[in-house]
Amino acid sequence: MSARKFKLILAYDGAGYEGWQARSKGRGIRQTIRDACLQIWGSGPEIIASSRTDAGVHARGLVAHLELTEEHPQMTGNKLRLALNAQLPSEIRILSATCARADFHARFDATSKEYRYSVWNHPVMDPLLRGQAWHVPRALDLAAMHEAAEALVGRHDFRSFTAKRKGELLDPTRTLLRCLIKRSGPRLTFQLIGEGFLYKMCRRIVGTLVQVGEGKRTPADVRNLLSQPDTYQAGMIAPAHGLILWKVNYGNAGKNNSSAK
Repeated sequence: MSARKFKLILAYDGAGYEGWQARSKGRGIRQTIRDACLQIWGSGPEIIASSRTDAGVHARGLVAHLELTEEHPQMTGNKLRLALNAQLPSEIRILSATCARADFHARFDATSKEYRYSVWNHPVMDPLLRGQAWHVPRALDLAAMHEAAEALVGRHDFRSFTAKRKGELLDPTRTLLRCLIKRSGPRLTFQLIGEGFLYKMCRRIVGTLVQVGEGKRTPADVRNLLSQPDTYQAGMIAPAHGLILWKVNYGNAGKNNSSAK
């Protein structure tokens, strides 16, 4: 029996995890799923994700793939989903598991990713949202924020909007397809869609736009950061708990193009 590849769509609450892949003694989402596989089969297949979310970041549409070989009992995607969810902690869920093409790759076939970031813009924080939204109590100038957000759309050198990490930043150029800010009462939702993102780029964009709204920076400052990029010179990095990997798109890579509704 040949190997069978499955496409998984995952949702998880990232609080308490070091991200998709743990870098020290903490827990990682990937290893937690592999541990569930060990409980089911006694072996853990390699799990490849579309994105490596950072510590504390959530997901509701992360895509991953895994291969089951002859040593794993044959099962449908539905049975795989049920089996994994029975072993996983409640904060991690497999939303769907479907058979995929043999050449499908969760990371390399992705054509764009959508992140959403929530800000609670009110003097008093909603206690029910404290783990999913950043509390910004000061009034914000949304018109200035929209102007700055529009300047970020397109293909740019985003080195000003990343964060320090080990290794050399080889190519800081990325294409941001959409950068929108929507208000619903006190809640602001930042929608960021791009072909790819630098390390902590989404959170630094949000932090910078909030500082524009507070009057600490101007839309012209944001345009200057793009035209004269200087590594790590953009605004603050917004807290991790407000960020969600919302969706991964696959274009024409398969019939089921989107990772989430």
